[in-house]
Amino acid sequence: MKIALAHYHLKTGGVTTVLRQQIEAVKNDCEILVLTGELPDSPFPADIKHIPGLAYYGRSSQKIFNPKKVAESIIKAIHSKWKEGCNILHVHNPLLAKNKIFLKILHELRKREIRLFLQIHDFAEDGRPLSYFNEDEYVPDCHYGVINSRDYEMLLKAGLKKKGLHKIFNTIKPFEFKKKAAKAENFVLYPIRAIRRKNIGEAILLSLFFKNNEALFITQPPNSPIDIISYKGWKRFAEENSLDVVFEAGLKYDFEKLVLAARFLITTSITEGFGFSFLEPWTAKKILCGRKLPDICYDFEQNGIKLDHLYTKLLVPVKWIDKKDLYERWRASVLKACSLFNYKIDNNNIEKGFSAITNNNNIDFGLLDESFQKQIISCVLSDKKNANRLLSLNPYLSYIGEIKNKEDLIQNNMKAVLGNYNNRIYKKKLFEIYSNVCKNPVRQRIDKKILLSEFLNLQKFSLLKWGNYV
Repeated sequence: MKIALAHYHLKTGGVTTVLRQQIEAVKNDCEILVLTGELPDSPFPADIKHIPGLAYYGRSSQKIFNPKKVAESIIKAIHSKWKEGCNILHVHNPLLAKNKIFLKILHELRKREIRLFLQIHDFAEDGRPLSYFNEDEYVPDCHYGVINSRDYEMLLKAGLKKKGLHKIFNTIKPFEFKKKAAKAENFVLYPIRAIRRKNIGEAILLSLFFKNNEALFITQPPNSPIDIISYKGWKRFAEENSLDVVFEAGLKYDFEKLVLAARFLITTSITEGFGFSFLEPWTAKKILCGRKLPDICYDFEQNGIKLDHLYTKLLVPVKWIDKKDLYERWRASVLKACSLFNYKIDNNNIEKGFSAITNNNNIDFGLLDESFQKQIISCVLSDKKNANRLLSLNPYLSYIGEIKNKEDLIQNNMKAVLGNYNNRIYKKKLFEIYSNVCKNPVRQRIDKKILLSEFLNLQKFSLLKWGNYV
């Protein structure tokens, strides 16, 4: 089988890692070509053709590319490797307008009967309005792939058919420790790049309830400008309040040693695509604590991974912040998002949504932006009664990191992760999908308005994800 894979770039990152894993899975049974707008910084395990018109807008050059000519360049590149062309062009993350003409290029390729398999890792509708294709239709009459059941169900509602939509869960690279596990040191690790949606404020709030006064270690700083501003704000806040938080721990210490030495790992992220953070810690024989994302974790739990000890909400009293200010900021963010997506919403739905998220005069901490989160943390720091109030609203805070039958949980989850997310199963699934794409042409299209309405759920509308940094 002749497989061409395409992505905007091959720089280090999540999608590039997945692309490498797919090449590793099929390289012994397929011929492979990778098409990319930006070349990798390090050696890559496949033949590469550089197509500048595929790069992020403004990254390759300021030149404006013609979609038809870019499509011709892709076809020419494919035929330069294989005289009769490829069986499948497997395209990664096609629904993000990081390249303004990307959909037009794919439409051109479909017109020329290139067999497309479009794998979605992220949706613009999921809090990324600046990456949304407002005018262009998503490519019809081709096969799509998604990385979780939530996205699968949403796309079925939006018009895709089961025979043309495929789940392709990512594979996990287990930790391979070369050294014996060191004695646990007195810190808890949040092993992420500290972008806004990773909800750093909640990790800091959790640290106030650690049972053994452990320090909180956060591994990596963010890259994007808005995330950097937020991150610097948290660094200042931690310093001003003498909080035991170590930022950029991954730049100061070896990552493997950090994982080995941590008492346990945490996650407080409010949104994920696949959810590696719920799987990888168990392969390091470490407990994971913190926030569970039910729609992401559903697949993992179906595969026997036990995550009942995680919480789904962290409730805080609305009276600790200015409710009127919260409402105005939240409402403005909803209206701005709807405007950017060209999506109509009535005031009654906004009122109902706000009423739902502030039910019983409490709100989930993960729905607040950084300025409100700092007010909440300051309340806890200023008065022991406030800390006790949070404990009464969220009993799990009283035993975070202390898990009954800890070793049994680790063994169960490690076995489930290694048994269900390995390279053998990944390879088998990829070939099943490729066979389907080749044998079963489909007639289907995505209704963008229905898809957007699935993501614009006001009862989950977080200022941290949708709002401006204040």
